[in-house]
Amino acid sequence: MKPSVKRLFARSMTGGLDLVEPPVAPSPRSSVRRTMLITLAGLLAIVGALAGGYYFAMRPVSLRIAVGPANGDDVKLVQALTQAFAQSHGYVRLRPVQTDGAAASAKDIADSKVDLAIIRGDLDVPKNAQAVATLRKNVAVLWVPPAKGKGKKSGAKITKISQLAGRRVGVVGRTQANVNLLKVILQQYGVDPGKVDIVQFPAPEAPEAIRNQKADAYLAAGPVNSKIIAEAINASTRDGGTPTFLAIDSNEAIAQNHPVYEAAEIPAGAFGGSPDRPDDEVKTISFSHHVVARRGLSDATIAAFTRQLFAVRQQLMAEFPLAAKIETPDTDKDAAIPVHPGAAAFVDGEEKTFLDRYSDYIWWGLMAASAMGSAGAWFAGYLKKDERSNNSSLRERLLEMIARARRSDSTEELDQMQAEADEILRDTLQCFEHGAIEEGALTAFNIALEQLHHAVADRKALLLSVPQNLQRAGAQFRATATL
Repeated sequence: MKPSVKRLFARSMTGGLDLVEPPVAPSPRSSVRRTMLITLAGLLAIVGALAGGYYFAMRPVSLRIAVGPANGDDVKLVQALTQAFAQSHGYVRLRPVQTDGAAASAKDIADSKVDLAIIRGDLDVPKNAQAVATLRKNVAVLWVPPAKGKGKKSGAKITKISQLAGRRVGVVGRTQANVNLLKVILQQYGVDPGKVDIVQFPAPEAPEAIRNQKADAYLAAGPVNSKIIAEAINASTRDGGTPTFLAIDSNEAIAQNHPVYEAAEIPAGAFGGSPDRPDDEVKTISFSHHVVARRGLSDATIAAFTRQLFAVRQQLMAEFPLAAKIETPDTDKDAAIPVHPGAAAFVDGEEKTFLDRYSDYIWWGLMAASAMGSAGAWFAGYLKKDERSNNSSLRERLLEMIARARRSDSTEELDQMQAEADEILRDTLQCFEHGAIEEGALTAFNIALEQLHHAVADRKALLLSVPQNLQRAGAQFRATATL
């Protein structure tokens, strides 16, 4: 028999008679409804926490990248990458930090002032730098302008690197790295760099200096299709003569002795002109420009940057042909610059997804939420222990009142029992609303309350049918019997 709370309330208020039902009464379903709402609120909280965690983990991150010098090809390329990353709404955004050159960029990343940097591979690589991508490969170009004299195709007396001793060699570019490159080449051929007059020309001033014959030979370093090198070589062509290119035949030996360099060749006609410049392949050495990341940056962040870099490379090729030269880094353990784990994961196809990275946190979060829910339920039950205990004593009180009602000789006493039962009913309903007792306990209470109503009603009917003098005599007799 399931209790009807409305019926209990109506019966109590009418002295045991089901005459009317009050317009407003608590429902036994409210406890279930409250539990469902609390459960729903908990689920929404968990979903909200997961959504917040996903947003926090996937929100865009800005990386500072050092690049220089000003107006150089690298700066222009990084600016184009910055715009492309912003337009694609990728996870990684770039913030260029302009420097004086690759050496200054390397120092910035060594000092942890930036997150990324574009550096030359033949410079001292900071210990905290890890390779992300190879931006391009550069070749060393050594040439001798044609001698003065109209109609001479080649008046150069220098045909070998070993003949540069005692000569003036012009280096295109202000960076000391190009001077160091020239010294490495001279030393390989037994030429003392101290016996060579080395003079540097800023790239914008190099063509004019070459036309004015400021040096006997020149060295430039950059991509094969570099505009700076092409302009410098074109400035060397005069009076119908063509420059003489000096081959670095010992390129493999230099690469063996200096791992930052590689043996390479300049293809015939790389610098255009008629006849072709050069007219045949020329052996040389090459080195790379790298995009490096600061050690300790998140693997996921660098993997995302690498993915975005190669994704936008195609769309930049039309405006920046150098973008076609971007390559993945060397992932070998003996690479000159160790690869960043995030870039290696992208190259090897082992990049982790969001769930791969955070599944453990999600699992432990759900376990913690479940444990907290269980602990909360236990604590709530513990707090309601007193209510359950009090309600149990009230039920026992109803059973005692049933026995008293059947022996009572006073309608006033029966009315007091009815009023007390009303108070017990209110307390029981409050316990049920609070979830301190379940339907089973409410069923037991309903049985006891109905028995009390019947006992009070039956006893009142009996007392009303017996004369008053007999009631008083019976009461005196029971009182005497108890003495």
